[in-house]
Amino acid sequence: MANQAAIHDAFSWYTEIPVISRVYLTAALGTTTACYMDIISPLTLYYNYDLIITKGQYWRIFSSFLFFGSFSFNLFFHIYFVVRYCRLLEEGKFRGRTADFILMILFGAAFMLIMAVSFNMFSKIKFLGHPLSFMMVYVWARCPENLNVQMSLLGLFPFTAPYLPWILLLFALFLGSPIETDLMGIIVGHLYFFLDEIYPQIATIRGWSLRKIIIAPRVLHYICGTLQDNAPLRVIDEPFRIGEANAAEQLHND
Repeated sequence: MANQAAIHDAFSWYTEIPVISRVYLTAALGTTTACYMDIISPLTLYYNYDLIITKGQYWRIFSSFLFFGSFSFNLFFHIYFVVRYCRLLEEGKFRGRTADFILMILFGAAFMLIMAVSFNMFSKIKFLGHPLSFMMVYVWARCPENLNVQMSLLGLFPFTAPYLPWILLLFALFLGSPIETDLMGIIVGHLYFFLDEIYPQIATIRGWSLRKIIIAPRVLHYICGTLQDNAPLRVIDEPFRIGEANAAEQLHND
């Protein structure tokens, strides 16, 4: 009975995960399991621009985001980050906006693929799942609604959510781990944050005609079932919402 209850709880937890997060989790665990059972080799999964172009091994574009290593504590640590922050974004900032959430993932993946072949410091990164999950951490941490979310490191050092990516980066540096993957996630995450949150505010204030750069195409909305005819673009009308949030918080405290 205890085993059946545990299985039921695990299945309930799995089915409660939003669809995009659940698909990514399933693909990542399925890829790792296939490698563990020697069905496929990690050597056929890593990102290699030359093999993609010269040998036509296009699956590497996708598979490099799905393998997080062999079964170990490190694997489950990364899977935890994928599930937690991917889910928080899908249930929070992107609730009811599945097409926009998919576009964010595609945006991050595309820029990471470009950076991996364009910059020497990132050329050694062959599996891009970790940078993608770190990008999600950064985007979640910079969401205006999370500005005052209290967190702590090991229960000892309190800080607010916007500092989370930098705390994790410093922690990895302290442990002697490579920081290139974290840094790539921060760079791409900040680029997305700027184009999605900051640029529309600047464009509105200055009266630019192009007020929104990152817009999910209609075909993606159609696939996700979120297509609405004559739906207005999501443009931030209030200038510098982050500054106003801080002012409101200070007024409340006073």
